Amino acid sequence: MNDGPYIAEAAALMGDPARANMLSAMLDGRAHTASELAYVAGVSPQTASAHLAKLAQGRMIAVERQGRHRYYRLANEEVARALEALMVLAVKGARRHRPTGPRDEAMRFARTCYDHLAGRLGVGLTQALIEKRYLEQNGDAFHMTREGEAQLAGFGLDIAAARKGRRIFASRCLDWSERTPHIGGALGAALFRELESRCWVTKPSDGRTVTLTKAGRAGLRDWLDLSLG
Repeated sequence: MNDGPYIAEAAALMGDPARANMLSAMLDGRAHTASELAYVAGVSPQTASAHLAKLAQGRMIAVERQGRHRYYRLANEEVARALEALMVLAVKGARRHRPTGPRDEAMRFARTCYDHLAGRLGVGLTQALIEKRYLEQNGDAFHMTREGEAQLAGFGLDIAAARKGRRIFASRCLDWSERTPHIGGALGAALFRELESRCWVTKPSDGRTVTLTKAGRAGLRDWLDLSLG
């Protein structure tokens, strides 16, 4: 079977600059209004609505309705993983002059990738779990060891709940800035929620940048011997 036409269709949906900016904005895992996404894409509200309709038809995004209002978010983690993979390809290609500012450095250190951690923090956390032998790499996913299941359950994660449903339990999501996989899937999401509940990381009301708190630095050092500059 020739899958070329289907690949081309998905690539075309993501490849338009306005739609690419919209999808990148939705990598924060939140639901956005059409007006917010129009601003991010630099297009009129009417043009944004047309782009969003195409993305919804292509099953790239999901639409939530609350009364007269509509909110848009990525359809699933697979879309987020595809976007991260495309970002890896983008940074390997011909570089245009794009000065790196503090915001970019902050995103490289820690950011959300859909509903889990990415950047140096996400990759560092993943590598620490592997070094502790709590996780093992297994093809396109991670396998949790028996010791890892006990340790993460003791840390506060509901492992049984994370294993339920159709979602991949612990996917290997290629990090675009670190070029190394970080934990995605249900386990990555559960771990991020636990770190937030402990106030080890904080997430702003908008955007993808995540802040590692002083308590978080100390906690990760004590728990996983993980030190991040």
